[in-house]
Amino acid sequence: MDNTTVPVIDFSFIENLPEIDYVDTDLAIFNTLDHFPIFEYPSRIKAAAFAVCLSGSIRISINLEEYIITQNTLVVILPEQIVQHYEQSADFKGVYLGVSEDFVNNITPNIQNLLSAFFYVKRHPYTVLTNEELEDLVEYHAILWKRVKNKDHAYQREVIQNLLLALFYDICDIFRKHEPQHTNKVSRKEELFEKFIQTVMEYYKEERSLGFYAGKLCITPKYLSLISKDVSGRSAGEWIDQYVVLEAKTLLKSTRMSIQEIADVLNFANQSFFGKYFKHHTGISPKEYRKV
Repeated sequence: MDNTTVPVIDFSFIENLPEIDYVDTDLAIFNTLDHFPIFEYPSRIKAAAFAVCLSGSIRISINLEEYIITQNTLVVILPEQIVQHYEQSADFKGVYLGVSEDFVNNITPNIQNLLSAFFYVKRHPYTVLTNEELEDLVEYHAILWKRVKNKDHAYQREVIQNLLLALFYDICDIFRKHEPQHTNKVSRKEELFEKFIQTVMEYYKEERSLGFYAGKLCITPKYLSLISKDVSGRSAGEWIDQYVVLEAKTLLKSTRMSIQEIADVLNFANQSFFGKYFKHHTGISPKEYRKV
């Protein structure tokens, strides 16, 4: 173990394990932990993870808070959270799904619809399912796995993306229904972060400056960065860039606009600045991306 950094759990961590099926490095689906290299130390997860306990129990921690997960329980772990495994019973069984951050971002662009659920799940990462909810989630898992195995489908990725989006909304609805009526209101930081995301959605085509958004919220850029990292695990700048890059990718793939026209729409000084920005965040030029 490297004592200088927090261990990271990503798709490279499990990519060669048996009994796991994948869609590139974006999705992993499985139903056993027999071959999984259990994390004995607190580790940072670089994906969203969903697990349903079907029998037995498992003891884990999420962001250093310990939980005992038992039968008929759904667990959601968000990207950048710290997880650790302690022990599990001999009869423990479950179904599991891991989705990369990029895959999540690409299929849930309307994050404002999920913010309240996001805040609740961050504070309460598990919930006990009704029998009907359990059946629904197990069915989702089976359908997704069947689609993942069907490599010959011309639109496999698109089908899986839409199934995942439906699953995400159903999971959010489950947590919403299970949320106690007396649950504490979101904190001031969470309120500010929600306003920040809403403001980004309104102005990201015009403004990429952290100072601009901090000014809209009447706070300092330093404090905006602090609350964004604290609430979401990502910097405010990363959220701004996510919306700009997602829009750029959409325009490059879905329109015949020239790269200069796209640069203009996104308020870059010129095509060169846009190209450098896009390549910095994606690793390839706009022209290369359009050809992919």
